[in-house]
Amino acid sequence: MRDAVIETLADLAAQDLRVMLITGDLGYGVIGKYAERFPNQFVNAGVAEQNMTAIACGMALSGWRVYTYSIANFPTLRCLEQVRNDICYHDCDVTILAVGGGFSYGQLGMSHFATEDLAILRALPNMRVVAPTETWEAQDLVRDLAKTKGPAYLRIDKDAGGMARRAGERAVLGKARRVREGADATIIATGAILREALAASDRLAARGVQCRVEAMHTIKPLDAAAIVAAAAETGGVVTLEEHSRIGGLTGAVAETLLSAGARPGFFRGVALDDVFPTVVGDQAWLRARHGMDAAAVEAAVVSALSHGAPLGKLAETA
Repeated sequence: MRDAVIETLADLAAQDLRVMLITGDLGYGVIGKYAERFPNQFVNAGVAEQNMTAIACGMALSGWRVYTYSIANFPTLRCLEQVRNDICYHDCDVTILAVGGGFSYGQLGMSHFATEDLAILRALPNMRVVAPTETWEAQDLVRDLAKTKGPAYLRIDKDAGGMARRAGERAVLGKARRVREGADATIIATGAILREALAASDRLAARGVQCRVEAMHTIKPLDAAAIVAAAAETGGVVTLEEHSRIGGLTGAVAETLLSAGARPGFFRGVALDDVFPTVVGDQAWLRARHGMDAAAVEAAVVSALSHGAPLGKLAETA
């Protein structure tokens, strides 16, 4: 996904001399070709993310369209004051490209887990928060963000949801993408963990439970209409995110439902508990270890439906 984002950014840089990419002294395996092709549209700020962010703000105020790049926690949490006071307060045209959402860097431990970023960034005024579910979706959303003024956070995952682009399909900023139809429940997922939502949908279908699946790539602005429709048209709502259950997709969806007065048959959030993970491993293993995989989503739907009127084959297999 990150390679596709940088390739798309290179296309934008070729069309617009105001595009500037700033790195915190990493990512050369990904951004090396960009730096060689556009030396006047590239800056290495060094291992100094606060300074990188301040530079980005100053350049944006001078007319540049700036992109900062680093591993997710570093261009956000390490320099949160600069993101808040410089970029967001001044409503600057700066997009934070954060590689390694969730457990992407699972072998490097807690310092490299991005599991609070969505909650923190969506709380900042003027900030748009985007977590693509697919590589091609990320490319579409980079182009949409380039057409929209103001701060943005693009959370890039090493994984991908696993669904190819369908004929005529494109991702649109702020608009959920429905990838499966079903009336028994809706699974709303953000980021590449959509892969687990799709697997859960397959497992549930084998039990006679048909799930709508929504790829909610934009956390802010959120597609409230899709969420309210899920509550009204399906049996209940389950959210799935590679993030803390506090303040991210789960919180945003719950806030939207309450504000709209919508009453889903049930609501469950499949996400990281309010803990710091203390073990390391690859992304898939950590998802399973922390109850954020297809089995966890399946269990959440089965449990919710079992407390109501069982549907289809569910009563026989639960």
